[in-house]
Amino acid sequence: MPPADQPPGHPDYRFTLANERTLLAWLRTGLALVAGGVAVAEFAPDLGARWGSTAVSAALVLTGLVSAVGGYLRWRDNERAIAADRPLPPSRVVPAVVAAVVGVLLVVAVLVAVEVLRR
Repeated sequence: MPPADQPPGHPDYRFTLANERTLLAWLRTGLALVAGGVAVAEFAPDLGARWGSTAVSAALVLTGLVSAVGGYLRWRDNERAIAADRPLPPSRVVPAVVAAVVGVLLVVAVLVAVEVLRR
């Protein structure tokens, strides 16, 4: 039974607001990944190999884009589920972003190791 001050059939606003905060977190994560890609391109031009900095920068920027777009798609699907009073759908964005970040970290680790071994 909804509270008396809430129209019948309308979802609790707290769920919608929490969903918006989650979207903003995804957007901040995407922006941070893009900024990291720009920083690598600017401050680490020769990261282990000639192509290293370019590859890491591009991967970070693309991962940031996937994070932002995926966060929006997740927000949209969650809004629909909240409005229809259904369970929230599972997210494919989280595993994809985690896998991409882990992949970038592994590549960076190898490139840093190559850079250190050259010295």
